[in-house]
Amino acid sequence: MNNFIFQNSTKLIFGKNTEDSVGSEIKNYSNKILLHYGGGSIIKTGLYNKITKSLKDSGVEFIELSGVKPNPRVSLVREGIDICRKENIDFILAVGGGSVIDSSKAIAAGVNYAGDVWDLYTGTPINHECLKLATVLTIPAAGSETSSGSVITNEDGLYKRALGYPTLRPQFSILNPELTFTLPKYQTSCGVADMLAHVMERYFTNQTNVDLTDRLCEATMKTIIDNGLRLMKNPNDYDARAEIMLAGTVAHNDSLNMGRDGDWASHDIEHELSGIYDIAHGAGLSIIFPAWMKYVYKNNINRFAQFGNRVFNLDINLNNPEETALHAIEKLEEFFKAMELPIRFKDAKLPEDRIDEMSKKLVHHKDHVGGFLPIREKDALKILKLAL
Repeated sequence: MNNFIFQNSTKLIFGKNTEDSVGSEIKNYSNKILLHYGGGSIIKTGLYNKITKSLKDSGVEFIELSGVKPNPRVSLVREGIDICRKENIDFILAVGGGSVIDSSKAIAAGVNYAGDVWDLYTGTPINHECLKLATVLTIPAAGSETSSGSVITNEDGLYKRALGYPTLRPQFSILNPELTFTLPKYQTSCGVADMLAHVMERYFTNQTNVDLTDRLCEATMKTIIDNGLRLMKNPNDYDARAEIMLAGTVAHNDSLNMGRDGDWASHDIEHELSGIYDIAHGAGLSIIFPAWMKYVYKNNINRFAQFGNRVFNLDINLNNPEETALHAIEKLEEFFKAMELPIRFKDAKLPEDRIDEMSKKLVHHKDHVGGFLPIREKDALKILKLAL
């Protein structure tokens, strides 16, 4: 087990009607905020009115910036930075899913930075104070509600890049599973794939003697799989919604990677896919992750066999653990198909003519990606071909 430091300061406010407390919670930090959200869904569901009423009742002034899209764009981030500077805003409330939260974090990171915010996503360190923020989560998926990370797309060149910084963790996050009842089935499925991938990125490690976090990862994965399938049958199952919402948070709040090295090659490759084609991140991961597995499993066959045994209840073939490992990958693909997600480019109707470009852009500023097995340009190209 590696040495580690774990600190997650985000206050989690979970359960029915918890969004009603957003104004009183924010009042502890600011009297004037940026209210950041996506399109009209929070207005149609009535959540917008509940949020703004709570803010007004608590005497919190707010300036609005809507328009966040999936795979959030740096152009809107720049607009938010300008608003915060002009209006002397020191706090951001993100109401939505991971895209809205990631966009809010980018704004929070960029307001007090002298250069262009995109610098921070291409290697420039954060040596300045970031604005504080909070979230009301409506789409369980990215885990951004308690994480320190943010992913943004630059329309100029179609690059999708990530940053992470401790003070970008939200001060508090409000999670009401009832707010997810109106999610389309596809969005629910994409969220399930995203959070499952967050756990698998941590699970497939070369680190030994990590029994506790192995078991925590396995329990989280089984919870996601079981309750994801429940939601396919009954989208209004509150208990299943609650399990999925909490699992998405646990999957990415850093508790599952204590003492272990993660991989993250699948996420990096998927960022090239969704950066170019604007596919939902979870759907991109359901395409890329099995392909990555097929390419790297021989690096540690026993870990893949363990994955099959503990997550999908497969008996390990002690005479041929490779058989179990390959069967585990098949079971993962079966699960994604049961969630009505694509597992190949053709399933998502994606063209195949830019995989060379994706492979090159993946390692444009670095030697390789991935911790389980180093993935370079030639490796990424082979993985993408496995996903066609």
